[in-house]
Amino acid sequence: MKYPRLASMIFNTPLCVREDALDMAVAWANNAMHLNIINIGAAPGVLAMQEDDDGTDAPDQTRLDAARETGVYIIPVHGPLVSRSAHVEMCSKMTSYEGIRGHLNAALTDPAIAHIVLDVDSPGGSASGMTDLAEEIFSARAIKPVTAIVNFSAYSAAYALASAASEIIMSNSSGVGSIGVLARHLDMSAKMEKEGAKVTTIYAGARKNDLSTTAPLTPEALAWLTDLVQSNYTEFTNLVAKNRKCSPQAVRDTEAGVFHGQAAIAAGLADRIEAPQVAINRIAKQIADKRRPVAVQSFTARAGLMNLQTRT
Repeated sequence: MKYPRLASMIFNTPLCVREDALDMAVAWANNAMHLNIINIGAAPGVLAMQEDDDGTDAPDQTRLDAARETGVYIIPVHGPLVSRSAHVEMCSKMTSYEGIRGHLNAALTDPAIAHIVLDVDSPGGSASGMTDLAEEIFSARAIKPVTAIVNFSAYSAAYALASAASEIIMSNSSGVGSIGVLARHLDMSAKMEKEGAKVTTIYAGARKNDLSTTAPLTPEALAWLTDLVQSNYTEFTNLVAKNRKCSPQAVRDTEAGVFHGQAAIAAGLADRIEAPQVAINRIAKQIADKRRPVAVQSFTARAGLMNLQTRT
């Protein structure tokens, strides 16, 4: 069944995602699974996600052909981020880490591609697999330039990936940050008791029944989940600190806040203010200049048709 699998991706696991996006997922689960969820400290509002090109499949030939002609390979990092493409979509388009990895490897191994661009518009997602992919992006910088264009959000896990790029570009209206970790536990025991249902679990090993949805969270389970979140937070902040050449404390001092435009530059979370399409045209032109006598105009024109469009 797909619902238990999706629930396991939402509850009792560290997530590097904006809380409003997590609220959206919890609201979906509450409706789809007929739950009675009480959220502690939940932020109001729902982040509306926009349909985009699929980033979960292997690199397609159309994208690769366009990249070979312009020299710029654009990798979509859109919507909630999950570890594997086999994970089922919930209520919006997802991008998998393995899909991004496939695009990255295709770009690195193709001699016709001179520059890699991450087109980032994501609230973040799974902590599992995030650090591994970010480190691969960081290593890719030694082979080819990697630019992250925030078009128009790079939060939490999405920012972790963007931070690994050689340069982060964003518009004045774009947002970055939310460098933090969340985990939520679902306790259905009160709902089941109200409905006259009782679950008896037989288990061996004192911690085997930790995080069960049919019983209140034990102090031991709470301590374990808290330690797991703190461990992921330390790994996350250290990763961003290394990528952005700053101290882990400077990253922690952002307190998982969100920064826009010049405020993001001042906080050291981005490098340049530039509209997304202007940025991609500039990069394409720079490559075209190096490929003379090919006409620059054809490259910039085709770049405008590539999968990076300014959205309003």
